[in-house]
Amino acid sequence: MSSSDDIAVLANPRAGRGRHRGVLPAVLERLGAAGRTVRLLEAASAEDAEKVCHRAVTDGVAALVAVGGDGTVHRALQAVAGTGTGFGLVPAGTGNDFAAGTGVPSDPLSAAEAIAAALRDGRDRSLDLARVTTTQGDVRWFGAVLAAGFDAVVNERANRMVWPRGPRRYDLAIVLETARLRPRSYTLVLDGVDRSFDGVLAAIGNTSSYGGGLRICPDADPADGLLDVVVAAPLGRRELVRLKPRLRRGTHVTDPLVTSYRAREVRIDTPGIIGYADGERLAALPLVISCEPGALRLLR
Repeated sequence: MSSSDDIAVLANPRAGRGRHRGVLPAVLERLGAAGRTVRLLEAASAEDAEKVCHRAVTDGVAALVAVGGDGTVHRALQAVAGTGTGFGLVPAGTGNDFAAGTGVPSDPLSAAEAIAAALRDGRDRSLDLARVTTTQGDVRWFGAVLAAGFDAVVNERANRMVWPRGPRRYDLAIVLETARLRPRSYTLVLDGVDRSFDGVLAAIGNTSSYGGGLRICPDADPADGLLDVVVAAPLGRRELVRLKPRLRRGTHVTDPLVTSYRAREVRIDTPGIIGYADGERLAALPLVISCEPGALRLLR
């Protein structure tokens, strides 16, 4: 049993291809400057990680801190969402999109120091999270972006591939899926208004970026009580290639083939798509996504 003064830490030593592995002891030391006991959670799998996080929150820890990338954050968010437990983030992954979208320092040690200072001062920032309900009635939370179009198809293809390893697997998946690119008919209902469309891209953002800085929802604000929805009409392979460089700058939303919306609740469906949120495999569409204001107390 933990104390309510404890800081529970979920760390992924493989995040960012292990490049921050050696910094964890220093991160734990910086967190300890808050004057509380720092406890490293042990988990052998992603499922274990969620379980130990839920257990820590149930035990009443003062804060849960995720050290890793967006995948690690995603696991921890399932435990802290809507609970009032303080959440700290030490970015140590490849993309760190949620950290970037919420103003967390990019340097791991600076982020840890900011968390300790916030705990000492009793300071936190109230942020929105997105709540997803599946057809089975399961509930999942995400902090950054849910992909439900071509990008989700690429992720699904890459996850099925055993070769090559690393980023090249995603590069190959993009090539293979671009060759098969075809528009889909989407059912899209935003706050009860039908916005259904035919297209190749659909993203729902609480923050602005995914994929390590691709600003798919460039105007998303995680404190405005709304989700940003970006969709693209049917694009050919040439048009998709032309649009891709603009994603990093967020200027793709000015293209006449791209449409942006804001909504509190999003209902989305199309056959054959598995939604990916925070880069993690979520569930098959249809999905209902709602913005939950103040669901997260971010320590920073």
